[in-house]
Amino acid sequence: MWLTFRSIASLLIGVSIMFLGQGLLGTLLGVNLAASDLPSTVSGLVMSGYFLGLVLGSLFAIHIIRRVGHIRAFAALASIFSAAALTHAFFSDPILWGVLRVIAGFCMAGLLMCTESWLNEKATRETRGTVLSLYMIATYLSLGVGQFLLQLGDTAGYMLYALVSILLSMALVPVALTTMPGPALPTPRRFGITHLFRISPAGVMGCLGSGLAQGAFYGMGPLFARQLGLDLAGTAAFMSAVILGGLVLQWPLGWMSDRLDRRLVIVLVSLAMAASGAGVVALSFGGLDADSLTFVASLLGLSALFGALLSTLYPLAIALANDWIEPQDMVPASGGLLLAYSIGAVAGPIAASLLMDLIGPAGLFVLVVAVGIVVAIFTWVRMQMRESVPMEEQAPVQIVPRMTAVAYTLLPTEDEDGQLAFDFDAPPDPVNDPDADPAVEAEAAA
Repeated sequence: MWLTFRSIASLLIGVSIMFLGQGLLGTLLGVNLAASDLPSTVSGLVMSGYFLGLVLGSLFAIHIIRRVGHIRAFAALASIFSAAALTHAFFSDPILWGVLRVIAGFCMAGLLMCTESWLNEKATRETRGTVLSLYMIATYLSLGVGQFLLQLGDTAGYMLYALVSILLSMALVPVALTTMPGPALPTPRRFGITHLFRISPAGVMGCLGSGLAQGAFYGMGPLFARQLGLDLAGTAAFMSAVILGGLVLQWPLGWMSDRLDRRLVIVLVSLAMAASGAGVVALSFGGLDADSLTFVASLLGLSALFGALLSTLYPLAIALANDWIEPQDMVPASGGLLLAYSIGAVAGPIAASLLMDLIGPAGLFVLVVAVGIVVAIFTWVRMQMRESVPMEEQAPVQIVPRMTAVAYTLLPTEDEDGQLAFDFDAPPDPVNDPDADPAVEAEAAA
């Protein structure tokens, strides 16, 4: 694994720094919107702009990369993202912030498209699972740690926005200095959502529901925490608990769904997610002091459980849909499923903000409860209408990125373990690794 890590270290460092900045920026904006007198609905519209930008970027950023190449595109998009982040410090107009969020989402989609193309180029059949696992761990950890940067300065001042800008600019350095050639981008192709719905209705509904819940949390989570009365440290801990909790149940629930009817596992995960959300709602109305140890410990525990279940719903839904799709169609099908997720992610912050205006901060998790129940009922009804794919024909669940369809080319093949797979023996392909030291490769081969 160490040679594999060495071959992609510059990419992982760059993407980790980038997600530190992105994690800080999203929470910082949520905190500042909570401090304003704006209705939650306005905040929801502003925060949904990021997910709209991700959708647009996943559709159109590939043309920029094809035109100027990976390194130039990465440099341009990182610079624009950095400038957009810094612009927030000079203006507090919600319309402008919404536009800046769209720009940020577009740039992030393009940056990840570049990164994931490089990772795919670096990965061999033997190292594909390791590369994908390292990439996912780097993104989750960076997003989680980035929350705590919130305490380094005044949230209403210039410093934290400048820090975000610095991080986004520094993320460019490892990539700009690389000697890796630009990889070939896959031809963009995706199945339409209606076509996918005919193939696997429950799979599409799971992706849509996952997008609704995740978009709502990432968009409105900081606002929820501040309206609940948490201080900056508590807000950072709350966001981090959900994000880092996302890695906990990926493998065990994936393992379970490979041995049971996958739809039953989705029903159980959706209901458990709804139950954890209901626990947060009850805690919100419980009248406990937000500064009390009991309240904070209960909230963080429920939040970590919620994050662990929430992050598992999307890969389970992808795996369910893939059970009914021909192997050669999985990448374009995944693009369509990602679009379903993205549509939900755009709508999530808006729907959550409407509920938060109506019933207070608990409205965020009321939406989560509703999503979990609807997905569970829909999937259960589908179980009564169609038999499941035989166990021996099911492909294993994979830990799946949710940003661009390019990452799906990294998924291990059906005979490989995709759940946090680390191969300590397989070196990277020297032909595919221009930075590799021939002496090191010869020593590894010996």
